[in-house]
Amino acid sequence: MSERLSISALVFFVVMALMGTYFAFAAVQGPSGVLRREQIKADTRELVAQRDKLQAEVDRMKNLTHRLSDDYLDMDLLDERARDVLGYMRPDEIIIR
Repeated sequence: MSERLSISALVFFVVMALMGTYFAFAAVQGPSGVLRREQIKADTRELVAQRDKLQAEVDRMKNLTHRLSDDYLDMDLLDERARDVLGYMRPDEIIIR
């Protein structure tokens, strides 16, 4: 005996197939999909690297600022900065260009 599917059963299967396709597409391409998640992870890695680079620069600047502060004065650093900024040199020095 061959049974034919009724129209309602056929519509049900078509609707379920379309819904399955939609949800599969949304799981991959949607705003919370796999591809978007990977893009967010890549952006996060890039921003963390940028943050670490900026933090290292801030730490370096804090160190230099501390070394030139009133509490801790590094005479060599002060001498280096004065020569660089003001163009000073000692009479016994020779400048090679």
